[in-house]
Amino acid sequence: MGGSGSALLRSLCRPRAARVWLAGLAAGLALFAARAADRIDVEETGALYPRDGRRDLTAEDRRRFPGAGVLWCRRPDGVPRKAAAAWLIGAPTLVMLNAHNFRNRQLETTRIVADCYFQIGGRNYDFVADSLALGVARDAERLHITDDWALLRLAQAAEAPAQPLPEAPPDLTTGDMTLHVTMVSPGGHGNYSGEASLETCTIRRVDPPTEGGTRRARHDCNDGYGGSGSGLFDEAGRMVAMQSASLSMNSRHAFDIEFHYGSALLIEGALLDALRAAVKRPDAVP
Repeated sequence: MGGSGSALLRSLCRPRAARVWLAGLAAGLALFAARAADRIDVEETGALYPRDGRRDLTAEDRRRFPGAGVLWCRRPDGVPRKAAAAWLIGAPTLVMLNAHNFRNRQLETTRIVADCYFQIGGRNYDFVADSLALGVARDAERLHITDDWALLRLAQAAEAPAQPLPEAPPDLTTGDMTLHVTMVSPGGHGNYSGEASLETCTIRRVDPPTEGGTRRARHDCNDGYGGSGSGLFDEAGRMVAMQSASLSMNSRHAFDIEFHYGSALLIEGALLDALRAAVKRPDAVP
């Protein structure tokens, strides 16, 4: 062993010096592990699929999709947190979003409307507390993808323009297909660095309708926690579906039509009927 090695050995024989050296070694290993974990997060769990084409929303995007807003809800300590995407649609007081923001799969209440507000165009708007209308039937026992929608009224009209209400349900046949769409995520994603994102992707299959006449679309759009309620738009700019859930979140697995895909509910059936009725009565609870 050379001179420097002998000096290190002699210093480690002193208890205090040994503790300092070991503490420094432990700190270095911890930093290395943290950086390795960061790389794993970004490289292996940064999106739903290996291909990630999301980009930040631009000012032009926001003009094309004017109703894009965000649901914010307060934690028990009162601190607001971004919860999900939400849409000002059809009228200046009508908001569409996912029912699972307020109910779990067993339809138990997880949030109350009074703890939340809607943000669009840089302004915040309170909801009418008793205006929550859910897509589930009165006798339902569970929340499913195709009834995972809710409507709320704003306490005052938003100054931002509303997303146009679809004039007709999506002209999509049930079964496998290739429909190019744009997913607009005004609430962003937990696995995306920007505040809001947009991505071109594809609807691959439309499942048979449920009792409410609403079908599920299986797609390959990247999603992440917080991306619920994102809108899927066709090439003509019409809103055709609203994101509900994705399987194996953030796993970066290849798309699989049976086991690894995103789920959105088409804007048709009971959902479209409820939207039309709410637009006709702009001052009424949906």
